[in-house]
Amino acid sequence: MSLQRFLQDWIAPVGIGLVIAAALLLLFPQFRDAPAGPSGSAAEGPVSYADAVNRAGPAVVNIYTRKAVPQRRHPLFDDPLFRRLFNSMNLPQQERMQSNLGSGVIISDDGYILTNHHVVDGADAIVVLLADGREAQAQVVGSDSNFDLAVLKITLPSLTVIEVGEPEKAQVGDVVLAIGNPFGVGQTVTQGIISATGRYLENSGTGSYLQNFLQTDAAVNPGNSGGALVDAHGRLLGINTSILNQSGYSGGISFAIPSNIALKVMQDIIEFGQVVPGWLGIEAQPMNPQLARSFGLSSSNGVVVTAIYNQGPAHKAGLKPGDVITHIDGIPINDGRRAVAPMATMATLRPGDTVSITFIRNGEENTVNATVSEKPKAQRRS
Repeated sequence: MSLQRFLQDWIAPVGIGLVIAAALLLLFPQFRDAPAGPSGSAAEGPVSYADAVNRAGPAVVNIYTRKAVPQRRHPLFDDPLFRRLFNSMNLPQQERMQSNLGSGVIISDDGYILTNHHVVDGADAIVVLLADGREAQAQVVGSDSNFDLAVLKITLPSLTVIEVGEPEKAQVGDVVLAIGNPFGVGQTVTQGIISATGRYLENSGTGSYLQNFLQTDAAVNPGNSGGALVDAHGRLLGINTSILNQSGYSGGISFAIPSNIALKVMQDIIEFGQVVPGWLGIEAQPMNPQLARSFGLSSSNGVVVTAIYNQGPAHKAGLKPGDVITHIDGIPINDGRRAVAPMATMATLRPGDTVSITFIRNGEENTVNATVSEKPKAQRRS
């Protein structure tokens, strides 16, 4: 092969390719920083969640509370033989100071903070420590034990407010971060995933009205209560509230109140001084395969109405015991993917709101609208 033929067949094409590559790098400079190999695949997620922490961390506060606890100091007071004698005597009472710790989330730039009811319950003094080192005395605006939520108020300038996410769109497997003050060591971040949605904690004593907890395996320990559960972008998904572990320490199963419900509770407390949950006037139980077969249904999604309160919203809308509710406002009920419970849905509504209810009766699907009301103190069921 002649030198001229070699240059024509090999050198010229290579030179043209180099010129094209250089032109592409000039036109698209982002290609220069593209990582090589599969380790840079977008499917693997970010290498660091520092940006999310930097956005959410300044809005999470440490909470320290103190309350005076009466205490009888006589060593024989608990002895059965002497207890009766001491009870008949007018002995002076002594007090000891009991400390508690927890976390909270700054929701507004005028100083409103969300935390758990059990963090501040009975406290005589509440001190809030911000991530930037500032301290402030906090006042309790209001509290609700049924939702295990409390609203505090501080007066400080230049507060960082957390961005609120969309917990109703959270999916099992989504990465989440828990930010709080475990064991009082200071602000700490742990990472995990959403393990389940729509959890109902029966007989837990926490948030007895709520049946829609987010479950996560992010480490949550004493002191994390009231802190933030955020998504991978630093947006608030929930308020950490409880741990499912008899030892009281993180066991990989913890629960958070969805932020949309927590914010509605906060707004009610600020506006009305108490929580005003919506009420449909029904009692229901979840469907299961056995019930589904007895109703002739192919799916066990939904809840069975077991009782209707006379002249309640559901009664006026035409629902009856035995109806199977499958959707509320178009959202599936207990479908395993976006599972919600009727009580959890009502927690985000106020009296006067209109809600659509889709139900199955005698094998036929129907949809009616009901006007949500406030639960009366006494009502008869049918």
